[in-house]
Amino acid sequence: MKKRTMYFRMVTSSLVRRRSRMVIALLAIVIGATILSGLVTIYYDIPRQMGQEFRAYGANLIIIPSGSERLNDGQIDAAAEFLPDGDTVGVTPYRYETIKINEQPFMIAGTDLAEARKTSPYWFVAGEWPRAGGEALIGQEVAERIRLAEGSGFTVTGTDSKGESISRDFTVSGIVQTGGTEEAFVFTSREDLDELMGDSGRIDVVECSVSASGTELEEIAARIEANVADASSRLVKRVTQSEGAVLTKLQSLIWLVTIIVLLLTMICVATTMMAVVTERRKEIGLKKALGAADRSIVNEFLGEGLLLGVLGGVLGVALGFAFAQTISMHVFVRSISFQPALIPVTLAVSVLITGLACLIPVRRATEVDPAIVLRGE
Repeated sequence: MKKRTMYFRMVTSSLVRRRSRMVIALLAIVIGATILSGLVTIYYDIPRQMGQEFRAYGANLIIIPSGSERLNDGQIDAAAEFLPDGDTVGVTPYRYETIKINEQPFMIAGTDLAEARKTSPYWFVAGEWPRAGGEALIGQEVAERIRLAEGSGFTVTGTDSKGESISRDFTVSGIVQTGGTEEAFVFTSREDLDELMGDSGRIDVVECSVSASGTELEEIAARIEANVADASSRLVKRVTQSEGAVLTKLQSLIWLVTIIVLLLTMICVATTMMAVVTERRKEIGLKKALGAADRSIVNEFLGEGLLLGVLGGVLGVALGFAFAQTISMHVFVRSISFQPALIPVTLAVSVLITGLACLIPVRRATEVDPAIVLRGE
């Protein structure tokens, strides 16, 4: 026990005596550990952050009937059980029918408008979303063709599911602008469309927005197909592939930056320790002349380096989380969660990097010839 205490005192006193040089090495280790801890935290949090960001681009999973029949509410409820509760942004069923406005044919979609706002946040609505029965959203293309504006009334005509003529008045609550096919549709509540068509519970497609990776979405889709009769699920490739490509590039960039910073840290520590060895050549020569073995010289220098690694790792963990939190708030405007597993990982990597950086200086220390050094050469 006394031997270990003496060794620790010797190492710490050596660091204190050369604190100007050791502070430089410590700062290099702290910076490396901070970058490592911060970027790895971001690396593991990016899928969640980017998943939430990509939900602004619409649904990434759709459910359609596998046969000729339409879906019903029972099938949708069964499929929804396989969606993760905390990561499901919205589930929006759509029913499509052909109607006429001013004798011009259009498609009308009955949907859950509250869920549609969740799964399609990219829709720009000039006006208000429908709040009561008899209100509808119309696409920009529809508004231009029949010259409707917010607050205008229009009459829908057509044929219901029984082959009888239908007619109902609606009020334009808002105009949808997306730059896509939605601008050619009329949107109303499912209840209004079911009442108009004289039946209910008929669904053509369900759009789901889920914060999950491509692999997780494929597993969800497979479970839905295996357990929900007459239902088929598909991934929206343009969303999931774009999300996967962006995530892969960002994560690769993070690893590249981390590796480069750790290499620079190693070089800085090795340079500092080499300068310390050169500065202490006479001290090393005297110790060897008095009988000190190479092993004791190695242990002393490695002890100094590893102690710096531990101190740098501890500081790097704290600063790394602050660094990751700052980046997340500025880029994603969301906070991140602390990863306790990073504490031992950061400490271990800091010690390893420092140990590797000390190998060449320690070897130079063991090569000191006491006879030559003590002669002043």
